[in-house]
Amino acid sequence: MLPAAALLLLGLNAGLLLLGVPMPLIAERLPELHAPVLVFGFVGTLISLERAVALRAGWAYLAPALLAAGMILTLSSLPLLVGQAIVTLGLLVHVAQYRAIWGRQPMTATAVQGLGAVLGAAAGLAWCGGIPPAFLVPMLSCFLVLTIVGERLELARVSAPGLAAERALFVLALALAASTLLTLVFPKVAVPVAGALLLAIVGWLLRYDIVRATVRQHGLPRYVAVCLFTGYAWLVVTGLGWILGGPRTEGALFDATTHAVFLGFVITMIMAHAPLILPAVLRVSIPYHPALYAPMVLLQLGLLLRLIGGDAWGSLPALQVGGAASAVAIVLFAVTAAAVAVRGRRTRAKGGAARVAS
Repeated sequence: MLPAAALLLLGLNAGLLLLGVPMPLIAERLPELHAPVLVFGFVGTLISLERAVALRAGWAYLAPALLAAGMILTLSSLPLLVGQAIVTLGLLVHVAQYRAIWGRQPMTATAVQGLGAVLGAAAGLAWCGGIPPAFLVPMLSCFLVLTIVGERLELARVSAPGLAAERALFVLALALAASTLLTLVFPKVAVPVAGALLLAIVGWLLRYDIVRATVRQHGLPRYVAVCLFTGYAWLVVTGLGWILGGPRTEGALFDATTHAVFLGFVITMIMAHAPLILPAVLRVSIPYHPALYAPMVLLQLGLLLRLIGGDAWGSLPALQVGGAASAVAIVLFAVTAAAVAVRGRRTRAKGGAARVAS
């Protein structure tokens, strides 16, 4: 967790450097590695760590260890390929994690997440082959989107969507994986197709995800539901951008769609699932508190300012302020979650002492 947290801060530092915001850490490779540091180093490490904890197998911890160590080495003075190779090896171990999970749970949700892991490993191999990260954005997006969608399908089984619905989602996931892979050779066709498939997947989620029921509840279920609906909205923005804008590796539309999926969808989903997943990984309870809404709302406001004021209107201050607000929101969420966990522990301790006294 500590290397993942460090890589998160380095990735945010790199993103703000790209926006021209003065930052304390300036390294030669850091700005160009902004996307890999956050996708592979931070999110990839967290996902593979959670899978390792679920598997309870020593070899499974190689995935998060290799991903974190490899990304740190890419920022060192060693040849870039050394770190890239270690990261890719970690991604391949991550695929093996899903092979082991399939042996225990051979279900559609596992297959969808496994597809995402395969796309992540393919992106790692392409990166080792010299393809710049900007050209890998659709594949990196598919890696994380399918991982999250597979988790939502696993929860949707509670409401029994049916075998036909599960098969339909798997077909959409398989098509999205194939289309994003083809963006490396046929980007003009594959990127819009991938965008349409993203919209179709959002439609499936809105139809079958249990979020439709939990949004009417209170406390943590409603908080998670609000985050999920917000994340799905950003995924729609990404899909429409890919359809209308086609393949882009720079410019305002590229910035808008890339951060809509990675910040708007992925980070919002992390904020939604953190109170549910982190207790299993860290053995620390994160009880619900309304303060969790503050960083989530700040993230959305910062992203809106970035996309509307910065990308659409061309205002550099709006771009910088929006980017800085999103970075602050991510750090604020970590601080808020830690504070809520400490507060919850103290409350439980006081309650236990009161019961003993009585």
